Amino acid sequence: MPFIRPIIAGTGSALPARRLTNDDLAKMVETSDDWITQRTGIRERRIAGEDESTAVLGTEAARRALEAAGLLPGEIDLILCATITPEMVTPATACFIASRLGLTQTPAFDLSAACSGFVYALDTAGAFIASGRYRNILVVGAETISRITDYKDRGSCILFGDGAGAVVLRASDESNQSNKPRGLLSASLHADGNGWELIYCKPGSRHPVSSSLVDAGDQYLKLKGREVFKFAVTKFVEMVEVGIEKASLSLADVKLIIPHQSNLRIIEAAMEKLGLPIDRAMVNIDRYGNTSAASIPIALDEAVRAGKLSTGDVAVMVGIGGGLTWSSAVVRM
Repeated sequence: MPFIRPIIAGTGSALPARRLTNDDLAKMVETSDDWITQRTGIRERRIAGEDESTAVLGTEAARRALEAAGLLPGEIDLILCATITPEMVTPATACFIASRLGLTQTPAFDLSAACSGFVYALDTAGAFIASGRYRNILVVGAETISRITDYKDRGSCILFGDGAGAVVLRASDESNQSNKPRGLLSASLHADGNGWELIYCKPGSRHPVSSSLVDAGDQYLKLKGREVFKFAVTKFVEMVEVGIEKASLSLADVKLIIPHQSNLRIIEAAMEKLGLPIDRAMVNIDRYGNTSAASIPIALDEAVRAGKLSTGDVAVMVGIGGGLTWSSAVVRM
């Protein structure tokens, strides 16, 4: 039986129309464009309107990925959505995306791994395809982080934005004997729940929504920036090195690194430790901020559409986020 390798057949992304600049934020909290730019590299971010929910953005990104792959919605066998800002507690956001695509029987479920979520979902989809169970899987990373952002907290509100990205993962019957096989070459997923206090959002079974929780502002996303910075740089480097080793490649083989867009300083520090110039990383944080599980697929789609990645090129995706989670995936386009 030939090895079934999952390949990326199409990419897509969607972003809200509204831009929230650093100058706009300076009118809301004590901050400035210079202060934000110097510390994060972010100049503006997109903010979802009332009618732009996580599923709405996710569906638009999915449609664009399907178009790029040359597939109709009915040809999709499974939908996975990585998100920490779901449409509702239940049903899953993936179910709403399926409905908006006109699908009534296709299995669909969500996966929560914060900023590592898309890589987790990509690897999960890849395993389904490698097993032979499904041939075409839609993998979406979609977030409306603005819905859980405290715009009175200058330490966090400057970081986040909304958006969605998607890929169509397709089964390839390409022989495993190929010297340069396309598709998902390796993936590495990790988590340590002991570090949950570095990035968290409380409402849930441990902390049910209540007036006291809301009065304390604990319905919003919280993070400890300094600790997260150190952790992220270390794991970024580690995940790139582990990923290419598992794929039997070297850094010289990698055309582009696609990191989670958390902070430009993290990306710059990690790339320096890897001995790579910053232009070997796909960076769009200046325009979109941190969009959690959506950031990697948005950056991937932009890289493909800008001609920075072509068929046969190797890319390394790296995610680090709440959980704590950290992950990487190596693909040949």
